[in-house]
Amino acid sequence: MPRSVWIFSLFLAFGLTAFADDGPLTYPATKTIDHVDTYHGLKVPDPYRWLEDDVRESKDVADWVAAENKVTFAYLHAIPEREAIKKRVTDLWNYAKMEEPFRAGPRYAFKKNDGLQNQSVMYTEKTLKSKPRVLLDPNQWSKDGTVAMAGAEFTEDGKYLAYGVSDAGSDWSGWKVMHVPTRKLLGDEIRWVKFGGASWTRDNKGFFYSRFPEPKAGQKFQGLPLNQTLYHHRLGAPQSEDVLVYHRPEQPTWTITGSVTDDGRYLIIRIGDGTTSRKSRIAYKDLDEPYGLSVDLIDNFDSVNSFIYNDGPIFYFRTDLEAPRGRVVAVDIRKPERKQWKTIVPQEASALQTVNYTGNLLICSYLKDARTQVKMFRLDGRFVREVEFPGIGSAAGFGGRPTDTETFYTFTSFNVPGTIYRYDLITGKSELFEKPKVKFHPDDYEVKQVFYQSKDGTKIPMFISHKKGLKLDGNNPTLLYGYGGFNISLPPMFSVSKLTWMEMGGVYAVPNIRGGGEYGREWHRAATRLNRPKAYEDFIAAAEYLIENKYTRPARLAIQGGSNGGLLVGAVMCKRPDLFGACLPPVGVMDMLRFHKFTAGRFWTDAYGSSADPKEFKVLLSYSPYHNLRAGTQYPATLVTTADHDDRVVPSHSFKFAARLQQSQSGTAPVLIRIETRAGHGAGRPTAMVIEEVADQWAFLVKNLKMKVPEEYR
Repeated sequence: MPRSVWIFSLFLAFGLTAFADDGPLTYPATKTIDHVDTYHGLKVPDPYRWLEDDVRESKDVADWVAAENKVTFAYLHAIPEREAIKKRVTDLWNYAKMEEPFRAGPRYAFKKNDGLQNQSVMYTEKTLKSKPRVLLDPNQWSKDGTVAMAGAEFTEDGKYLAYGVSDAGSDWSGWKVMHVPTRKLLGDEIRWVKFGGASWTRDNKGFFYSRFPEPKAGQKFQGLPLNQTLYHHRLGAPQSEDVLVYHRPEQPTWTITGSVTDDGRYLIIRIGDGTTSRKSRIAYKDLDEPYGLSVDLIDNFDSVNSFIYNDGPIFYFRTDLEAPRGRVVAVDIRKPERKQWKTIVPQEASALQTVNYTGNLLICSYLKDARTQVKMFRLDGRFVREVEFPGIGSAAGFGGRPTDTETFYTFTSFNVPGTIYRYDLITGKSELFEKPKVKFHPDDYEVKQVFYQSKDGTKIPMFISHKKGLKLDGNNPTLLYGYGGFNISLPPMFSVSKLTWMEMGGVYAVPNIRGGGEYGREWHRAATRLNRPKAYEDFIAAAEYLIENKYTRPARLAIQGGSNGGLLVGAVMCKRPDLFGACLPPVGVMDMLRFHKFTAGRFWTDAYGSSADPKEFKVLLSYSPYHNLRAGTQYPATLVTTADHDDRVVPSHSFKFAARLQQSQSGTAPVLIRIETRAGHGAGRPTAMVIEEVADQWAFLVKNLKMKVPEEYR
């Protein structure tokens, strides 16, 4: 037997050994199997295919998870600074966090977390100054805090509340109904809801909702969600008697959701194309005609269309049809032909993100170089005013009813915790409503925006935040965070974890790379399918900018991104392992040849393409993190994180990537995987669990970037 083969066999039998600063780090033995797939004539080995088995069903996978966690947690808990980091993160996290209040009939409703509660609590109050009453407290639903609220919808008069419940972070939710005045639960129970909510009829007798068929045995957390169907549920009736409202059995991949208009007259049916393109058809049903059929209004998938409001038969939409950055149009359903559509708010230079109709105003939220800009218009398109914000940041909210005279919004930035303002829709004045009391001094930090060139010359914006007085000596520990996908934007946002990072002396940088939605449809499409590698080029250019401008150097530069951002981290660390000192890829999409075969992965083919297409396969194979790991390569220190109940990006992506990375690593930097139990993709995670993970991630970076942290972190 050749010596190299003999050594590899020992690795498989006894585990792989890396050498951390304080001694050898032995990884669990991970078996390989002789599995090969053939794509368009090319054979592609998949030696860790067995790790795709559901951890709840496979003893081999469960044993592997336990063994990897044992090594990971022993390493992390031995880092001297970890407990001090956890203590400081906990201290900073312990402040009251409130969401904007909204009208629920004669009351206000809002969600609030007192500080360290695992889940936020929903309250109601008669006035903004009266004592709030608890309506729903998810912290009472489970001992470990892993059962969370997954959506809520009040009736117009606030008498009833339909709300979703998610267990262990799953995308699946069940829905219940409460009689609000008495706080009593009704017997109604809706199951198998995913990627949808509830919308009440005006008479309070029931609501519309979308559901999928019950999964087959063993497929709840890995099977593809197909055949979403719109139903009407009548209060007091069992789900088995719910009325089917809209279904397209000949198109099982299409998504179907419904919402009732503010006047209660119409049901708006949104039909998605089954991908994350957000392109949609629109149908409607006249609810005054109980036996009437639905009517197609927009009957193709050539644009993204979001319903805003109706004034009788005039429907208002935000659309990107002939407007890649978005515009507002009015469609008369009596004359629905496109040549009859009327532009109300034309496309601007900034990207139109959302539109609310509140207080008889179209409230249009734009992104201007990734910063929020809000403008208000009348229904005839007349400009009213622009909202003034206190600095570089992002704002969200502005919801309400057409008859309201007030609304609320939250303003935030990297050094500004989410601060709620009450906005007078008549005078246009904002007044402070709720300011968080976080134990830090915002003025100690600075936020700036720079622009840098990517490989092809495209100008990319990037936010850089850090403590004031930073020395540009190339020695600062720096965290570069990215996403760049699914038309999702990264505006300035406050984060306790990132504040902790900056407090420890770190620089935090967020580039708005292509694939996101910062500049509209064209910016998004510029890094999809065959052009997907553009996002990775943008991110690498951001790293090079930080190094060239003396913020940091490779050994002190860490990168992070979750989900699609985890793919980003995996792709660039494979392409440029020399450029980074540490990598944090949470819940990443790591196998780009098979992602579409599991759960929500089928929606992502519009962004990534599919290995079934010869041209797209070639591009996917060129950057798929799992397939681009090369034995004998010195990779940066890497802490992969995932969760056993993640049914958005199934954990096998991270399992396979970590196993192959451990086998491929030739350097001394550690390669670890941290697998959370009773947790999903991220939504609904209890606060205690989040704090533990942040402490582990920052301790990992402190050790591997060789950071000298302030005294309070030692």
